[in-house]
Amino acid sequence: MQLSRRDLLKVGLFSSAALMLPAERVARTQLAITNRMPESALPERFSMPFTIPQVARPVGSVGDTDYYVIRQQQFMAPILGPGRPATQVWGYNSGAGASTPGPTVHVQQGRQVVMRQINELPDTHPELQYNVWTSTHLHGSASLPEYDGYASDVTPPGYFKDYRYPNTQDARTLWYHDHGVHITAENAYMGLAALYIMHDPLEQRLPIPKGQYDVPLVLKDAMFQDNGGLVFDDHSESGYYGDVILVNGVPWPNMQVEPRKYRFRVLNASVARSYDLSLDTGEPLTVIGTDGGLMPHPAPVSHVKVGMAERYEIVIDFSKYKPGQQVVLKNRSPKNNIDYDTTDVVMAFTVGNHVSTYADNEVPRDLNPNMSVMGLTEKDASKTRTMRFERGGSNWTINDQTWEDVVNSDYNLVCARVEKDAVEIWELENKSGGWFHPVHIHLVDFKILDRNGRPPEPYEQGPKDVAYVGENETVRVIMRFEHQEGKYMMHCHNLVHEDHDMMTQFQVGNATRDEDLHDPIEADKCKDIKDMKDLYELPREDDRGRGRGRGRGNDSIAVPVAVPAAPAPQVNVLGSVKKSKPKRKVKKVKRAKNIKATPKRKVVAKKKVKAKAKPKARRTLRSRRLGGGGKS
Repeated sequence: MQLSRRDLLKVGLFSSAALMLPAERVARTQLAITNRMPESALPERFSMPFTIPQVARPVGSVGDTDYYVIRQQQFMAPILGPGRPATQVWGYNSGAGASTPGPTVHVQQGRQVVMRQINELPDTHPELQYNVWTSTHLHGSASLPEYDGYASDVTPPGYFKDYRYPNTQDARTLWYHDHGVHITAENAYMGLAALYIMHDPLEQRLPIPKGQYDVPLVLKDAMFQDNGGLVFDDHSESGYYGDVILVNGVPWPNMQVEPRKYRFRVLNASVARSYDLSLDTGEPLTVIGTDGGLMPHPAPVSHVKVGMAERYEIVIDFSKYKPGQQVVLKNRSPKNNIDYDTTDVVMAFTVGNHVSTYADNEVPRDLNPNMSVMGLTEKDASKTRTMRFERGGSNWTINDQTWEDVVNSDYNLVCARVEKDAVEIWELENKSGGWFHPVHIHLVDFKILDRNGRPPEPYEQGPKDVAYVGENETVRVIMRFEHQEGKYMMHCHNLVHEDHDMMTQFQVGNATRDEDLHDPIEADKCKDIKDMKDLYELPREDDRGRGRGRGRGNDSIAVPVAVPAAPAPQVNVLGSVKKSKPKRKVKKVKRAKNIKATPKRKVVAKKKVKAKAKPKARRTLRSRRLGGGGKS
């Protein structure tokens, strides 16, 4: 394991805090690998029951807005099952206890969400000893730039941020996960990921599987030490690869299913592993949805290759099997993963002999008539751009640029400046045969035009926001830059590649940072927990003295209480800014004059932030609005 300059910065060599020395970190990593739990000590495959992530409940609703409070917490999880040591992980807690994957948010199209993310993580990582911060990205949402989880818009421990989500797009499978600059891979590997599912009237009218037959499958891999701890080895900045496949946080689970159709929302939440899924029976998988929602038509396929951050909605018909039959979901691993004897299967299904209901048990030929994305053609494009994804020296780069270059430009450098509602074709180019890159373009849904001149895979023929750019491939995508203006990121979703430094940004519109009311760093900063106020206001009473219930009337208040920004947390990221610009005229709070090398935080001086005490009985309405309830 070699240490780059960024690694040295992560462990605090260039910070005022005395953290773990690089040699000690290397030694700990090697010790963890030496103490890797042997295969014989791991749970037997298909021996653990399948589980579904918790469902997050709003703490309140006012008008057309639902309010959620999510706490980011460290906890011990019995991932490997009874009789084996627990694992220290990070997760999201919406009130029922921290979990990984975190609680799933379900939302209706057109209802806005305000999500308060409170960072209650330790100041330093328990194993790697880097300074901790987070930035929450709702992947698949056309959010404003300041709520998009911009990598350098970070929230340290002891701070919180209220994210606002418009939920105006088609029904789809989204997910929220950490995006903190230069430590995204480690934060995600620790467990900061969860689903966010948006429904709309079209999806709800279709006779496709719903309710208990609409099932999330969050895939992730991990490696464990014999004491239950995670093994951290990024294989010289290539990626984290585990020998245990987790589905919804459970190793190789077995799911009891009825002999009918099920819809599985597959999310690849791994840091660096891709999957190629198929059934051991040879029966087809019917893909009905992609990253951006339902496809125009279903695609029956023999296998589905799923890159990191990709989502596919897959229908499996278990009526074809005998009661008691076990059906295995296999992983025919794509090239350039690090594989183990245990990574060739994902989970099993055991078929029962009783069907509770045959309602919503169809896959119609026509699914999604919305052709705003899938109807785009090359003649609609006003411009074609090429984006090259390469390894350059010790960095992963996009068009020879890195996120360090963006930082050094005071966040002005962009790889493209496009007009609002313009349609463009981007050629995503990977000339290497040694790795693949799942490329995520924030803000937009795109259509894959071709892959090395050939049509996209049948299962890719729906709206996408991640493109699997394989070895020696050029993937052309077409998209309309709609919904918002401002700066948005594009990066490889191998999170180790992203951290080292395969990430850039594009801009919709022409506003300068001085003019931009939605600057992703300045527009709405995180705030100190001690300044936390009510998340929302109750509706005013009408003239007759009656309130408006949960505030779904037209005159109810739907704006969170404003909280004055705390002094900006001092977070240094890799690079140093050369300031030559005048003071910003539209902001009262100045940016730090120097943004140096990777994260150095001087925000909360190792001071413990006391959580709200748990009430002995139920929580009061005020505590729910605040996000009270304490740690679980």
